Amino acid sequence: MNHDKKAIELHKKHKGKIEIKLKIPLKTKNDLSAAYTPGVGAVCLAIKDKPDLSWQLTNRANQVAIVTDGTAILGLGNIGPEAGMPVMEGKSAIFKEFAGIDAIPLAINTTDTEEIIKFSKWIEPSFAGINLEDISAPRCFEVTERLEKELSIPVFHDDQDGTAIVTLAALVNACRVTGKVMKELKVVINGAGAAGIATARLLLAAGAGDIILLDSVGAIYKGRSGLNEYKKIIAAKTNRRKIKGGLNEAMAGADVFIGLSKGNLVDSAMVKNMNKAPIIFAMANPAPEILPDIAYRAGAAIVGTGRSDFSNQINNALVFPGIFRGLLDNHVKTVTTEMKLKASLAIAYSVKKITKNNILPNITDKNVVKNIARIITNK
Repeated sequence: MNHDKKAIELHKKHKGKIEIKLKIPLKTKNDLSAAYTPGVGAVCLAIKDKPDLSWQLTNRANQVAIVTDGTAILGLGNIGPEAGMPVMEGKSAIFKEFAGIDAIPLAINTTDTEEIIKFSKWIEPSFAGINLEDISAPRCFEVTERLEKELSIPVFHDDQDGTAIVTLAALVNACRVTGKVMKELKVVINGAGAAGIATARLLLAAGAGDIILLDSVGAIYKGRSGLNEYKKIIAAKTNRRKIKGGLNEAMAGADVFIGLSKGNLVDSAMVKNMNKAPIIFAMANPAPEILPDIAYRAGAAIVGTGRSDFSNQINNALVFPGIFRGLLDNHVKTVTTEMKLKASLAIAYSVKKITKNNILPNITDKNVVKNIARIITNK
C-alpha cells in the first residue's frame, strides 16, 4: 500500500488524529460539583481576582495554539485553512506524543496580516504559547515580529526557525563527517521564503562563509530590483561576489546545496559542477530537488531530504516539541538567536554515532526534546 492511500484510510477511519481527554474522573455528582457547577464558580472568582492563577488552575500552562491561514502548506502551497487542518493535527499529535504538550490546531479564515495578529492577541488568555504555521512569506515575517513584541507569551514560527535550526544541525554533523569547515563553506539556498531567509540568517550567525539565496527570479544580490523588504536585508549580508543567474551559476563551485522550494530542480550536472564531495540537502516535499541516488552518483558526499523514507530526514519535527517544552517549563518569552544556535547543537550532538547516512537523530527519539528543552533558559 502506498503512503497516500494509507494516509487517506487512516484519517478516514479515525476522523483525524487528535481528541480531548479528561485529567479527572466524572463519575459522580461530587465529581461534577467540583469540576463544574457549583464548585467551578470559586475557581473562576479566584482567577478574576488574580488573573495569573489561570496558569495554575487551568490547562493553560501546558497549552499551545497552532495558528495557520493555510497559505503555505507543506510543499502544497496556498490550499486554504480546511485543507491545512490535517497538517495542523499532525503537529498537534507530535507535540503531545514527544513533548506532552496539548496543542490546539486553529486554521483561520483570513489571510490579512492585521487580522491574524488580532486573532492571536484575542486568544492569548487561553494559551501559554503560539506556534505560527504555514503562513506565506513575506507576511509571516511581520506577523511573527509583531506578535513577539505585542504578546506576553512566546511566539515561534516553525517554518522559519524550526527549519533553520534543524538544517544547521544537519550541516554541523555533515561537516563533522566530511571534515569541511563551517566558515569556509560556500552555501546555496534555493528558496527565499520564510524557511530560506531564516536558514540564511542562522547559518550566518553560525559563521558560514559565503551564502547565495535564490528566489523564483534567480540569485539574490544587493541592488537587484524587485526585492521585498526582507530580501533586501538578507541580500546585504549574502552573495558577496554578486553572482547572478540561476541555479547553474550559483551552484558552480559550491560546497552545500540547501533546497527549500520545489522538487526536481537539480540535475547530475549541477552536482558535478560543485566543489568536491558536496553536501546536498534536497528538502522539498513530497518530491525533493534531486533524488539521493542521483546525487550520490554525481559525487555527493552526504544527501539529506525532508522525507522519512530516505536516510537523513531533515524535518522540523525534531525542533518544535523541544523548543516549546523548554519555553513552557522555564517561562521564557523569546527564542533568541543564541538559543537557536544551541538548539541546533543539542540536536546534532543527540546523535551517538554520526555517519554519512546518520547525521540527525530519529524524530521518535524523545531524548532530543529533553536536550533542546535544557538549553531554553532566561540566563
